[in-house]
Amino acid sequence: MKTLRLAVSVCLLSLLQGCGSGGDFSDLQSFMDEVRARPKGAIEPLPKFLPYEAFTYGASSLRSPFQPPVKIDMVQRQKGSQEVKPDEARVKQFLEGFNIEVFEMVGTLANANGVFALVSGAGGVHRVKVGDYLGRNYGRILAIDEAKIDIVEIVPDGEGGWLERPRNIALKERS
Repeated sequence: MKTLRLAVSVCLLSLLQGCGSGGDFSDLQSFMDEVRARPKGAIEPLPKFLPYEAFTYGASSLRSPFQPPVKIDMVQRQKGSQEVKPDEARVKQFLEGFNIEVFEMVGTLANANGVFALVSGAGGVHRVKVGDYLGRNYGRILAIDEAKIDIVEIVPDGEGGWLERPRNIALKERS
């Protein structure tokens, strides 16, 4: 058994010996010399990049271009009063940071504490009640029923006064 192992080992070593010795690599060596003798290529420098300038959107407080414009007859235009004005000292609620157009009524809830409306928008569904504020124009919720939310907004009249503008958010139709 030992002789068989010795014979197999000798055969393998002789095969390995034949693979590595006596090879003529002159053609490979001449190709490598030819490649090394070629002129070196020039690498173009990296382009100069201009620094990024951040864009600030300044039209967020203007009317949305997707809403129809409000036509106001200048002769019959309402004049604001000095009695109507927003309470600037009041702490603003979270939903006052968004335009009222982003909200949709999706349902109502009722319990011992009263009736609540569910409005979708501003990143989720929010529960609101009568007296809460909604939208950027000081919109206060006056009434909630099963089909709509009645809101009154306080908007400037353009001449230093303020107007109360009624508005409602209807229940979103299921599709």
